[in-house]
Amino acid sequence: MDPCPFVRLIIESLALKLPLATKPAGSGVHPSTTPCFCKLRIKGFPSQTALLPLCSNSGDFTPDSATSATGFHLDATVLRRLSSKPVTLHVSVYTGRMGSTCGVSGGKLLGRVRVNVNLQNAEPRSVVFQNGWLKLGSQQAKPTARLHLVVRYEPDPRFVFQFGGEPECSPVVFQIQGNIRQPVFSCRFSAQRNSRTRSLPSDINRNKSRGWGGTFSSDKERAGRERKGWMVMIYDLSGSPVAAASMITPFVPSPGCDRVSRSNPGSWLILRPHGFSVSSWKPWGRLEAWRERSPMDGLGYRFDLVTDNGLSNGIPIAEGTMSVKSGGQFCIDSRIMRDSALNSRSPVKGFVMGSTVEGEGKVSKPVVQIGMQHVTCMADAALFVALSAAIDLSMDACRLFSSKLRKELCHCEEDGFS
Repeated sequence: MDPCPFVRLIIESLALKLPLATKPAGSGVHPSTTPCFCKLRIKGFPSQTALLPLCSNSGDFTPDSATSATGFHLDATVLRRLSSKPVTLHVSVYTGRMGSTCGVSGGKLLGRVRVNVNLQNAEPRSVVFQNGWLKLGSQQAKPTARLHLVVRYEPDPRFVFQFGGEPECSPVVFQIQGNIRQPVFSCRFSAQRNSRTRSLPSDINRNKSRGWGGTFSSDKERAGRERKGWMVMIYDLSGSPVAAASMITPFVPSPGCDRVSRSNPGSWLILRPHGFSVSSWKPWGRLEAWRERSPMDGLGYRFDLVTDNGLSNGIPIAEGTMSVKSGGQFCIDSRIMRDSALNSRSPVKGFVMGSTVEGEGKVSKPVVQIGMQHVTCMADAALFVALSAAIDLSMDACRLFSSKLRKELCHCEEDGFS
């Protein structure tokens, strides 16, 4: 099982040094107290925005405080395309507030710099293209602002998998290596109203019965107002179960509306086999999902690693929102975890996984990328495949309850997995 070549183009150690003559960016905004920001752009990629802390050091010393941008991820196809021509990173620096008001940008352009990136001879090691201070603009007669940044790339090989169909249709999962598609897993989806006791270990069942999402007097009373019992089993080529995603908390609408709220999310457990019995499972991770109201109609999610201290003491390693209309990317990556509370506890270093999620009503065949260092065997990869299925199915589970689900997602009466 060989990984695919990937490169991460990293932009870090961002800081700004302003001359004393620089004027405030607007009423009530002064560069000494208001963070500046920059926009980073490479042709053919979405632009990125990063805050710029102000540096008070004199001389050309490395800034005492700095930030990093998300960076750019280049797969094998992009590397082949970009290796035949020069690549330029454009950095535009602004003073003032990020965003816009009434369509007018809140920042004032201070200057631009460019950094050339040569990918023609991409090597299997880290390469630095820029490290230090650059002047903003070309004026030499008067003091100018200066930008500190480090631009480098690092090899970031990844395993790539793709579902052969939508997860609820029990597809085969292929490993992708260039133009080669090799089947490595199979999925089996189930939507059973009473499958809990047959599918999960007894200790997990007891946790669920104590009230995640509440209990209801009868199934008939809540018919059509809850989504529960969904499960995806992942099998290897020999037919042995190697991972599972099981909906442990029903997705139910909040009182007075038809959407799953953040205050009462549905949740999944990502499970791995435990011991020698095919019916024994151990929780590996817990995924919560809900429907956000604003600033966009989005799917909110949070993923925790489960520890030996129990389900309530998990370690949060991913949290975010993606558009319900256009979908997005579910990602576990330390460089895009902006919340310091998550970073302070997280064991995640660098890129772990990414998975595509299509918007509501669109055909979804998730593509899963997994960092090579996080896969020691096929069973490790299967856990991330199960997690990918869970976040994809959460898009359906969080649909407004006034909308109908496709037939594959409706409850069936057949027996569960053995």
